[in-house]
Amino acid sequence: MTSPLRVRGRAWVFGDEINTDDMYPGFAMKLPVEEAAQHMFDATRPGWPKLVEAGDIVVAGRNFGLGSSRACAELFVHLGISCLVAEQYNSLFHRNALNYGLPALTVPAARTLIDEGDVLAIDAVAGVLRNETRGTEHPIEPLPAFVVELIEGGGLINRLEAGGFLDRNDATTGGKP
Repeated sequence: MTSPLRVRGRAWVFGDEINTDDMYPGFAMKLPVEEAAQHMFDATRPGWPKLVEAGDIVVAGRNFGLGSSRACAELFVHLGISCLVAEQYNSLFHRNALNYGLPALTVPAARTLIDEGDVLAIDAVAGVLRNETRGTEHPIEPLPAFVVELIEGGGLINRLEAGGFLDRNDATTGGKP
């Protein structure tokens, strides 16, 4: 699948109330992104980042991403996670994921439809989740057009740069070369 909104990958299933402090431990916030990503879920799933393959999909329960609003989406993107599926998100976490161009789909019964290791094919535009392992297909709420446009543009920062509204160099260096 070639679009960030049409993905296929192996499912990693997490529970309810998964906190951003677990996803992005405090000490890792001082590390470069590529190193910080290697510490995702250190407290609950040590070594998980080494098991992740590009295209994998994270599935979770209710209130996924609660906590201190750390920019975890960037770490998921760095690891190659293609999509997030949760029964319900913390609203700030959800927005953070979309801002980084990471599809974050709400599927109310996700954990009854998906087991860890299942291979999923998701079309977020058409609103279809196929569990290839189980041989089942489920309608899901398609993403709104403005979110599709945001994700296809690589997220908010990339969209602002492409539109000439933001120069990342100016934002990070104060305009100095």
